[in-house]
Amino acid sequence: MKQDKQYFFGKSRDFVAELRRWGKTKAPTNFLSAVLRRVGLEDIYFRVDTPIGQVFVASNSKGISAVMRSRNAAAFERSFRERFGRSIHPADEPPKKLIRDVAEQLGGLKRRKMNFDLNSLSDFESAVLHKTLEIPRGEVRPYAWIAREIGRPKAVRAVGTALSRNPVPLLIPCHRVVRSDGKVGNYALGREAKRAVLEAEGVDPDRLESLAEAGTRFYGSDTTQIFCYPTCHQAQRISNEHQVLFKSEQEALQSGYRPCKICRPASAS
Repeated sequence: MKQDKQYFFGKSRDFVAELRRWGKTKAPTNFLSAVLRRVGLEDIYFRVDTPIGQVFVASNSKGISAVMRSRNAAAFERSFRERFGRSIHPADEPPKKLIRDVAEQLGGLKRRKMNFDLNSLSDFESAVLHKTLEIPRGEVRPYAWIAREIGRPKAVRAVGTALSRNPVPLLIPCHRVVRSDGKVGNYALGREAKRAVLEAEGVDPDRLESLAEAGTRFYGSDTTQIFCYPTCHQAQRISNEHQVLFKSEQEALQSGYRPCKICRPASAS
């Protein structure tokens, strides 16, 4: 029994000594980063080709966290850390499935919902971006449409600010949101990039500008008595002889026209 106690106490002392030794050991500088990356809690990034050239795409376990244009990888990493306050590393291997999903989304072929990490945004900003996801490819909506759809009709300017903070432009298509007067407007990746992306999706930015200059906001059909936004797929089916132009939703409503149930150019009556 005495020998058993001595053996036990000896092993205990060795164990305590080992713990003390480990307590004085410094972990490698990249140890925490490596652990976080291994369990999916740190962002990785890769590059993809888009209608406006190559962009950097970041992702983590929650989904796509950023889309940015940058002159090189080092500049992208610096911009990402400054904006989100966390580190990021290039993917050890190209995430083939994710790259394919992004390419299909940009090409209008993706049907499955993509996941996004929007934790850096406020509830209002998230609501704006989620509503933006509902705008079909090849169509545009004004800031006022977003504001009304999320139940904040007077927050038109705030919608514009929220869109400018979109961390994942192109994939959350804020390029499909135009000024309330119909003009193309600004974009997080630049005005020319916005025009290029819209053109790639089948929207004519020059046509949008011409309609805005003429004050035309809606197309109506004199056969259905329904009015739409000009880029709505339903509006594109109206023949010239049956097309009626409206400068405001009030003008269309007063003329006896009903708002399209698909593009929803006015509040339901």
